Amino acid sequence: MTTLLDRAAALEPELTSLRRDIHSHPELAFEERRTADIAATSVSSLGFSVRTQVARTGVVADLEHGAGPIVALRADMDALPIHEENDVPWRSTVDGVMHACGHDAHVTMLIGAARLIAAARAAGDLPAGTVRLLFQPSEERSDRDNKSGARRMIDEGALERVQAIFGLHIGAHLTSGIAHISSGPIMAGSDVFTAAITGKGAHAARPQEGIDAIVLAAHTIIAAQNAVARHLAPAEQGVLTIGMIRGGTAENVIAERVFLRGTLHRELRNALAVAEALGGKTRIDVQPGYPPVVNDVRVTEIARSAARAALGDDAFAPFRPDMTAEDFSLYQRLAPGCFIWLGAALPDVRAHHTPRFDIDEKVLPKGAALLAACAIQALEELR
Repeated sequence: MTTLLDRAAALEPELTSLRRDIHSHPELAFEERRTADIAATSVSSLGFSVRTQVARTGVVADLEHGAGPIVALRADMDALPIHEENDVPWRSTVDGVMHACGHDAHVTMLIGAARLIAAARAAGDLPAGTVRLLFQPSEERSDRDNKSGARRMIDEGALERVQAIFGLHIGAHLTSGIAHISSGPIMAGSDVFTAAITGKGAHAARPQEGIDAIVLAAHTIIAAQNAVARHLAPAEQGVLTIGMIRGGTAENVIAERVFLRGTLHRELRNALAVAEALGGKTRIDVQPGYPPVVNDVRVTEIARSAARAALGDDAFAPFRPDMTAEDFSLYQRLAPGCFIWLGAALPDVRAHHTPRFDIDEKVLPKGAALLAACAIQALEELR
């Protein structure tokens, strides 16, 4: 008997080629036109009804098969402003932009899942209902209105009448081929801050005439990190990351102003008070980010059952909660959902959001089979 995974394995050469093509042509948030066109064309040919330019560059595709629940599968499409350092034939052709988080694989696996779902319908093996595919722009950042791709997709009706939603993220740090599935909170919420620290400019040879904003920023950064380490109980979780610092005009000038940008923890305001105590002035602007990813118990059990059927008893494990954030959580506020991590580590692990990020492409058929199995199982159980 041919299994879902067998049919997915037969697609491996096509999926690998597709992933490499998308990887070679990365597109930043809300600019994913080529990627969206590939997705729309691919699933339209399978019988999905397709709506394009949702949330600017997103794609929503429905495969209707009688009366029943609507089950959604989501893949994000955007790349990152990172210059690729991998020396492979399919490296990024766009200077300063690369798929450094696996979204190229996500799109590929969802197209593969669409192939499997359409084949199941043709064979009479698809339960009644509708499978909805969401090819989402801009997971990595929000626009000027502080709306990410998920929020824009929701605003434009992508989640209407959806009764369950599944998302899958590749894990370059996780054992290849293992699906990690847990219910409850699995990923953190995140806010973003921009802080300005203002001192007083002066000649570097006469520091007593100025207030060095760079020194004030250094005190603030150390105080902020100490706050997380010493004000949180060991059993609690929290991260403050300052990912950008900008200030100063020349090597021989006391910097008057420094800007910090990062992800927020509640102790940051106390850390900025250190700069004020040393004579500086501070300002902080906070943008609310993504809420925590919380997997629904029932939908997660459907995902576990699907993983067991599609990949085998030894191919899935619990997911250890992670402090990264994901806008998939916005969908979960409107429909019960499960976010799955699929291990894809190479022997030489290539970390996410780095210039050498890469994955084991052999997991692409497994991801396609798992997504298809989740949709089929959910249609069966939620009717």
